[in-house]
Amino acid sequence: MPSAPTTPSEAHEPPADRAPARRVIVDPEGPLLVEGPVEVVLEDGTTVRSDRVVVAVCTCRRSGRYPWCDTSHRRRVRKGSGDAGSGGTGSSGRGCGGTGAGATGSGATGASGAAAPRG
Repeated sequence: MPSAPTTPSEAHEPPADRAPARRVIVDPEGPLLVEGPVEVVLEDGTTVRSDRVVVAVCTCRRSGRYPWCDTSHRRRVRKGSGDAGSGGTGSSGRGCGGTGAGATGSGATGASGAAAPRG
């Protein structure tokens, strides 16, 4: 009968046949940052892929490029957040991001409120 692991490193070593795990960074006020490349299966069953090194996955659902974060969260203030002198973003105005990873970069929007096209 094999003995139980004796050190923490032995207890957490993945089996040799298992692929290395992807790192996902959770920010309660931002997007999920996922080490890429990644594939995301949407609610309708379609699959979208990003080959970036780090991908920002939108959690606020305001993105014009959903499921990728495009910093659209910066246009709105969450109710209850609040610093009236902050220029309209409030203390939690980051919403689903702020890192720009996987996003348009500038966060600029057109007159319709849709994210500016990448170029």
